[in-house]
Amino acid sequence: MSGFDNFRGSGNFDGSKNAQVIVVQEQQTVCQRQDIEIIQQKLVIIQEMAKRIVTELVCEVETQTIVIEQLRSGIVAFQKDIQRQTVKQVGFDQNIAGLSSKLVNSDGSLNTDNLNFKGSDVGNATVVPSGDNWNDATSPESVQKALDAAQNVQNSE
Repeated sequence: MSGFDNFRGSGNFDGSKNAQVIVVQEQQTVCQRQDIEIIQQKLVIIQEMAKRIVTELVCEVETQTIVIEQLRSGIVAFQKDIQRQTVKQVGFDQNIAGLSSKLVNSDGSLNTDNLNFKGSDVGNATVVPSGDNWNDATSPESVQKALDAAQNVQNSE
């Protein structure tokens, strides 16, 4: 696992042990209600970019397997945050998310430059958007039902 430790490596594979430093909470950034199809489109773009990064920049299938598992594990950790199964607030790191424009060069090729951050930096500038509908009394059950329904559809395909 040498070389993987800075990004959810052997000791912190899913990033769940990273501290969270809230820099904006329920002020400037508000959860925007959007058509779910638009959200799905944006997430598919991110998914396909992940595939592009892995297939164009990593030749070894073993390394591809590890970095994809690290990505999946980080998403699972975020899902646990959404379900309020962790002590972390639901948000994103504005510094890391702000680097998305640096993934692709102006000619359309993938940027191969070091973006100068480590996995331990993730969460150091967390923004918590306001506007969620979490209710401590009803949401655990309703969110579990939504997750079960989504997984049932996925499993039936």
